[in-house]
Amino acid sequence: MELAVSAAAGELMSRFISFLANKYHSSHEHSKEKQLKRLQQLLLRARTVIEEADGRYITNSGMLVQLSMLGDAMYRGYWALGASRYISLEESMEEVGEVCNPSAPKRIRMVHGSARKNKATYPVDLQGALESLEDVVAGMTEFVVLLDGCDRMLRRPYDAYLYNDNIMFGRHAEKQKLLNFMLRHNSPGGGAPAVLPIIGASEVGKRTLVAHVCKDERFSSHFSSVRYLSGNSFSRIADHGSIMSGKTLVVVELVSDVEEEYWAKFCSFVASMDSGNKVIIISRLKSTERLGTVEPIFLSTLSYEEFSYLFKTLAFGSANPAQHPRLAWIADKLARQFHSEWSLTAANIFADLMRRNLNVCFWAGMLSRLRRVVERNLSMFGEHPRFLVQRYHQMDLRDFVLHPAASPLHVVPSYTSGSSRTEVTTERESLPRVRLGDLVMDPGVRPQGDFNVVAWESRLPPYTSFVHFVPNGDVAPGVVEQSTPLSGRKRAAVPL
Repeated sequence: MELAVSAAAGELMSRFISFLANKYHSSHEHSKEKQLKRLQQLLLRARTVIEEADGRYITNSGMLVQLSMLGDAMYRGYWALGASRYISLEESMEEVGEVCNPSAPKRIRMVHGSARKNKATYPVDLQGALESLEDVVAGMTEFVVLLDGCDRMLRRPYDAYLYNDNIMFGRHAEKQKLLNFMLRHNSPGGGAPAVLPIIGASEVGKRTLVAHVCKDERFSSHFSSVRYLSGNSFSRIADHGSIMSGKTLVVVELVSDVEEEYWAKFCSFVASMDSGNKVIIISRLKSTERLGTVEPIFLSTLSYEEFSYLFKTLAFGSANPAQHPRLAWIADKLARQFHSEWSLTAANIFADLMRRNLNVCFWAGMLSRLRRVVERNLSMFGEHPRFLVQRYHQMDLRDFVLHPAASPLHVVPSYTSGSSRTEVTTERESLPRVRLGDLVMDPGVRPQGDFNVVAWESRLPPYTSFVHFVPNGDVAPGVVEQSTPLSGRKRAAVPL
């Protein structure tokens, strides 16, 4: 009898616990669905405000701070929304490598495995993203009211940044600050022009920002021309008395620091040509801040959430990531690796390739290929490819093509269009050209002998092209190309 009572009590307790667990699970799922729905509503509101702000001229510094906060919260919300959709795929994605490449299961498991570890390392803070966005949106009432009083742009060049890749992404507040400097900041007096330094690390979009704002219709009516100076041209403009007709914006790209006397001579010449002339400095050196007459614009690297949003937008093109959760999962892993180890240019190169083939196995192979490229160059040269590019040092990209063992690819970073070029670089312009994307998709398009590979061509002004030299055989290790440095005496400088 006691055994029967005990068994019955145990069964009742088990059922009661199962009931509570199911109720909690159901309640939790319902709560998550409500959070996702609320997050989507807030993201739509935030996106609407940001797009409207990008179509207005904003001069209020407080509003620009609010705009930056709204943008940060929006991208964080978009990342949380996307990650919550494919988080359940973490464990099943471990098997993707074995399906796509059964001959190397251990290798692929290294790339796609450790799902539980990744999930623990990068948790999806849905509640935190929701609360952050709610707080920011709730405080935007005054912003929206004041925004209605800002002049509207005759054309709105930024609306499409969410949908295609020929519009500059993000940098909402920085665009407005730069435009305000161009249109409103007058000469500080004393025979010197207004000078704005734009400082940021390599490939964060400094030149793109300037070129993009120069397309604005108000800029065109304010300045008659734009003059870009870099390398030796910085000193030649003053020494040879180059003529600048009308009000001119002078953009100077400084690759190394200069003495005060050289800079003062240059500024004096610019001001003497027209009192309305202005100067923008583009540099990686924080020390150039002292040359400015107004507060500099610091361009930091994009936050991971913003970077991930941009990468997915570029990789998916017109496709909807929500309809391809496995691809979104892979894109998120690639975005994290590009954000921490590579550059925005490398991310654009990969996104351009991935957009050509929305296939899980192809995208998983890109993730594996990226790691092999890093491992090979670390083994051969002791440095990450990103730093080899910055030093104009040869790289081995054989793992980047579809058949790495049969097609070694030794690449010598040569030049970027628009930058100063060496005589050797100019001679190589006559060599055959092949797009890197075409070479990856079909190694058979590789020309015989030496050739140039076009890694990527930006669709944004100043339409930068990244062209590198591929020799027929190996080249001697070391620095092969060097861009021409700024002439004149230099002092030690610290890059960002």
